[in-house]
Amino acid sequence: MKRMAKCAVCGEYTMNPAHCGKKAKPAHPPPYNPNDRYAKYRRAEKGIL
Repeated sequence: MKRMAKCAVCGEYTMNPAHCGKKAKPAHPPPYNPNDRYAKYRRAEKGIL
């Protein structure tokens, strides 16, 4: 099953794995897991912590 991705360069959504010559990032967040060991680091990277 293909999932939607977002181009890191231009911000467009695509179904292709690459866009604008670069790899597109997943447009969906990772699944929720209450035992996530790395959530603290992701929040710190975003500046939410």
